Order: sequence, then C-alpha cells, then structure tokens
Amino acid sequence: MKILFLPRYGPLGSSSRMRFYQFKAQFESAGIECAESPFFDDVMLQNKYKVGSYPVLELVKVYFNRVRTMLTRGQFDLIWIEKEALPWFPVWVERWLLSRKPYVMDFDDAVFHRYGMHPSFLVRFLYGRRIENLIKGARCVTAGNTYLADWALEAGSHFVAVYPTVVDLDRYIPKVDFSVVTKPTIVWIGSPPTVKYLLELSEPLALLNQRCPFTLRVIGGGAISMEGVDVENIRWSDETEAAAISVCDVGIMPLHDTPWELGKCAYKLIQYMAAGLPTVATPVGANIDVVVDGETGFFAVSNSDWVDKLELFLKDANLRQQFGQAGRSRVEASYSLQVIAPKLINCFFESGAK
Repeated sequence: MKILFLPRYGPLGSSSRMRFYQFKAQFESAGIECAESPFFDDVMLQNKYKVGSYPVLELVKVYFNRVRTMLTRGQFDLIWIEKEALPWFPVWVERWLLSRKPYVMDFDDAVFHRYGMHPSFLVRFLYGRRIENLIKGARCVTAGNTYLADWALEAGSHFVAVYPTVVDLDRYIPKVDFSVVTKPTIVWIGSPPTVKYLLELSEPLALLNQRCPFTLRVIGGGAISMEGVDVENIRWSDETEAAAISVCDVGIMPLHDTPWELGKCAYKLIQYMAAGLPTVATPVGANIDVVVDGETGFFAVSNSDWVDKLELFLKDANLRQQFGQAGRSRVEASYSLQVIAPKLINCFFESGAK
C-alpha cells in the first residue's frame, strides 16, 4: 500500500512529529510505502518562532509545492492529511485536488474553530464550514480526543476513530528514585506560543515557592521568568526531552477553558506520566480523559487548588511514587505507540480498500 502523507509541519512541529513521523517505522514495517510532503518545513517553522509570521513569498512557494504534490495523487492508494491540505484556500480547490482518491483527515486540535469562530464576519461567511465540507468527502477521520471525534460526527463524517496522541514507551524510562529531595522540580514542556498558559500560574507558583521551595523547569518555552520563582529554562530537543522530564518530580498542564482548548490532546500529561511523574492539570478537554483524579494526578481550577495540590506532591515522596507508577501503567495500557500503531495501520488499510 502506498500512502501520500501531508503533514502540517516537518519533524520539528510537535503535532506532525507525534501524529505521523513517530509512526513512520511502524507503517513501513507493515508494508505501507510512505511519501511525505510537509506544508511548512522545519526552517520555516523555526523562523516563525523567531519573528512571529511567515514571509509572503515563502508562503506562495509553500502553496505551489503542496498543489504540485497533490496533483500526483494518482500514484497513491490513500492520502492522509493533517488537519487540512490547503489552509485558507477555497474549499472547492482542495476537494478537486482530492477527487477520485480516498483520503483520511487527522485532527489533534480544534482547527475548525479558527474559521467558524473567527472574529471577522467575512471569514466566517467564506470559510466557516470549510472543514465540514472536507470531512464529508473523507473515508475516515482520525481524532486525538472525544471532543474532536464528536464534532467530526456532527459535521457529517462517515466514520470517525479516536487515536490519542501517544508516546514511544522505549524512549521514556520511568522514574524509580523517589527519595526525598531538598528542592524538588516542577516541569512544564511546550512551545513558545503555548507558554502563555504557564505564565498565568505566576501568582500561585510564587506563593507555593514561599511554602515549599522548588525549581520550575521550562522545556521549550523560550527564555521566561517569574517573580518569586526559580525558573530553569531548557532548550527543547527531541533527543533529550524524555530524559529532561524524567529527572523532575511533578508535571503540570494549565489550560484555558475555551472551545479551542477543548480540542487539545493532553500530550504533556502523557509525557509526564510515561516518565513516571504525578501530574496537576486544569480539568479541560482531554486532560479529563487522561488524568485519573486522585490516582495519577490532581485537577486544579483556582489558584489555591494549584498551590495545595502541588504542595501535597512536593512534600510527599511516597505520594509522588504512588501516583507516578499509576500514571505510567495508564500510559502503557492506553497512550503508547506500541498499542495505537497497529490500530492506526488497520484503519489505513480499511480506508484504502473501500
């Protein structure tokens, strides 16, 4: 079977890395010939992180390359698309380029809200149902959580399968040394655009540090600081992220409670749990599905919740061990590459055969 994979980014983009690139070896072992063509390559994504936007001429080139790639669709048995193939293009162009070829659409966030909830009436009028129109022509929609899956079904999808964003268990060695430390470490991992969620915890984290001194390790968020908090900024690397998490003591994932956040797939929490760490998170979206409150972690809503729940973990090594081991077991059972890859491969073969 030969599949044309159209990820949004190259391997540097977390969504594309987790939803496609980490599965590539398993796909090829199952007899799937992979031809991938990312929309934005790693260089463009790095530049966007630096300057905040893409150069216009580069965007023209990107769209030209994607259209040229899609014109080769006759060589493939199936097309896999991360979110959408031609964002902001007239939907009929994308539907024509996908015609007479089965395709699967994959969602790990609520990209459809970018159109349907746009502040501009003109954008909502022209593009408000863009994703819905694409979904209706897809053989299958693969969704990272139940919110995305339910939306796809309501939008008219013929078939929806939930495949959470997962980790490779071989890369994450669970923490085994839970001995008492004089200054424990709380970890947050993410990209510069998402560090805004962490910064909103500045006040409770400063208060917590007065009660129980800790180090806040920020992986991939850039050079941030918080008054009253000892912040350790670490550059993200695919080769080192698992080890950088596993030496910490507690993982956190704050979120806003908006429709956009409902589409997020709680990947941070899955990483922490795979490393054997207890977690504290906002009870929003997939966080509710991933964390078992009172068993693998705690939910926190108010500032006092964040202080109290984190303080429990920071002061009790045995509690960290108990919750961390339960979290690792949960990832092994439901959120691992080893469990999900065979199911996803089967979905591809079924979608291509219809």
